Amino acid sequence: MAEQINIFAENKQGRLNTITGILFENDINIRAIVIADREKFGVIKILVDKPLFAYKALTDAGLACALKKVLAIIIDDKAGGLHDLTKTFSGRGIDIIDAYGFVIKSNMKAVLCVEVKDYDSAKAVVEDNGFRILADSDLYKL
Repeated sequence: MAEQINIFAENKQGRLNTITGILFENDINIRAIVIADREKFGVIKILVDKPLFAYKALTDAGLACALKKVLAIIIDDKAGGLHDLTKTFSGRGIDIIDAYGFVIKSNMKAVLCVEVKDYDSAKAVVEDNGFRILADSDLYKL
């Protein structure tokens, strides 16, 4: 099971530098990052190579964090690749709470990391419909 870290951070100068500094000092590699601004506070979502270790390092530094399960789903990097997956989810009643994606190999493969309410049902739908879930160990090595 892949996990990302959601960091709830005050939106002020140097906050991201503090977070990346903690990760650097602990030899943690960021694989993907998303920053969502909510005026005074924001949410920074990171996918790292050592999520449990990173979570501990960040919380030990006083940051408010949450570990979240995500499905890292391989999709084709082509027009309609994402639509194929969303059509499958929509047809089976799977709601995506949050998601972000990135390309592994241009014009070949991409990854969509999704957070869903019912992880087990979503996993079954993905696998039953021919999509591949990237193992956490493979995801963290990308």
